[in-house]
Amino acid sequence: MNSATVRNLLVRGMLAGLAAGVLALVVAYLLGEPSVDSAIGFEEAHSHAHGHEVELVSRSLQSTAGLATGVLVYGVSFGGIAALAYCFALGRVGRFGPRATALLLSGTALLAVYVVPFLKYPANPPSVGDPDTIGKRTALYFLMMVLSVLLAVAATILGKRLTSSLGTWYATVVAVAAFAVVIGLAYAFLPVINEVPGDFPATLLWRFRLSALAIQTVLWAGFGLVFGELAERMLNPKPATAASGRTVPTAS
Repeated sequence: MNSATVRNLLVRGMLAGLAAGVLALVVAYLLGEPSVDSAIGFEEAHSHAHGHEVELVSRSLQSTAGLATGVLVYGVSFGGIAALAYCFALGRVGRFGPRATALLLSGTALLAVYVVPFLKYPANPPSVGDPDTIGKRTALYFLMMVLSVLLAVAATILGKRLTSSLGTWYATVVAVAAFAVVIGLAYAFLPVINEVPGDFPATLLWRFRLSALAIQTVLWAGFGLVFGELAERMLNPKPATAASGRTVPTAS
């Protein structure tokens, strides 16, 4: 790809990320915020003995403007990064068109960037977790995420190299199996973190984690669909047609 194509795809990726962010924002507001409010209510009910802390930012601002800013900025940022990854992946991961490559990329990214780390270190609502271990928990989560991404890239390379000898189907099976085995070993050897209070409602915790997973799924799926359509129209433009239905040749 030349620099102009990469630049155009980058812009489209950021726009697709913005559109996906709007969809994720709706899901976050409708599904995520009620669980956060319930968790904050639980925390406040158990912290009266420690006094009342001054709230620097109101909860209403956090759940509206703050939520919108965070989700949309994240959407634009990851959309640009994903578009650059798309420029590298297109034509290198198989004989897929622009739309199919975008969906494959977004699905793989959802799995490697979020689902795999989430299964080891799931998201927790407010009032869950020891403040003294937040640095350790954050480091372990990002370690799991980086490891997952690197292993996904390695599995893709392995599958490509085995295709000539095993065929596409068996090469894919071997690559996926190798990824699963190494991830399983990482799950087994990395520390387990369990800081959920014994009296914290299990239903609330489950609902919060499902909403977090739903937000990410909508974000990545929305990006794949929107960016795939934008990339398809850019890379494979349809020729203009006259009123009679005949194809009008375009200038080269």
